[in-house]
Amino acid sequence: MGVEGFAPAKINLTLHVTGQRPDGYHMLDSLVVFADIGDRLRIEPAEDLSLTVTGPMAEGVPSDGRNLVLKAAQFAGFATGRVVLEKNLPAEAGIGGGSSDAAAMLRAVSQLTGAPVVAGAEALGADIPVCLAARATRMQNIGEQLSGVPELPVLHAILVNPGLSVPTPAVFKALAQKDNAAMPAEIPRFETASDMMLWLQAMRNDLEPAALSLHPGIGTVLEALAELPGASVVRMSGSGATCFALFAHGAEAEEAALRLEQKYPDWWVRPATLC
Repeated sequence: MGVEGFAPAKINLTLHVTGQRPDGYHMLDSLVVFADIGDRLRIEPAEDLSLTVTGPMAEGVPSDGRNLVLKAAQFAGFATGRVVLEKNLPAEAGIGGGSSDAAAMLRAVSQLTGAPVVAGAEALGADIPVCLAARATRMQNIGEQLSGVPELPVLHAILVNPGLSVPTPAVFKALAQKDNAAMPAEIPRFETASDMMLWLQAMRNDLEPAALSLHPGIGTVLEALAELPGASVVRMSGSGATCFALFAHGAEAEEAALRLEQKYPDWWVRPATLC
């Protein structure tokens, strides 16, 4: 009998870079939420471990040992199963696709074996602990310090990627200012989505200027999002190139997605519900 898993898109609503350790790792303070869209995987019985990648965003995604899904399986000691990964999210896009896939694999292995999710998964990648949680979380330090946040209102969004793959290390290398202010000590309890969006407008993604310097096309996306009727917060997620806009109502997000799809048919555009 097979086991299925869902790997939701990870969205950094905020991403403050607060310093850099002597070992080179950057210190972060980020409010992370997850979307109702993402990749899917299925594990089917087999004598050996293998990975097949399907789906609309499968092109260029490795199916060998370079893929974090196989690395996660091996990390968990799982060696017999045919894994089918349906890629719906673009790769190297700032929305945690690979890390979320690996986290989904670890959860699926736990479901299959009945054992707890294997500890120490941060060794596979800094984003994997928060993707294992897969809920609204404050992520600090180098990604290993996770804190719960007050229950957040549902947010309506569109996610947009112009077809750019942005390697995270290059963006951090291009970062000019590395000792920025953190978020407030306490994240408020928001009564409405509008209250939360107003608060988010005062926050930042400190990687955005660095990513723009490397990939000016991200600026085109941000400008297009800012022009959409009803768009409130417009920001890049993670290290890019995926950007998002938040809306008060789901119908506004749906309409905005249709408008962008018509104007930029080569872009990856998806409406989503966050939190």
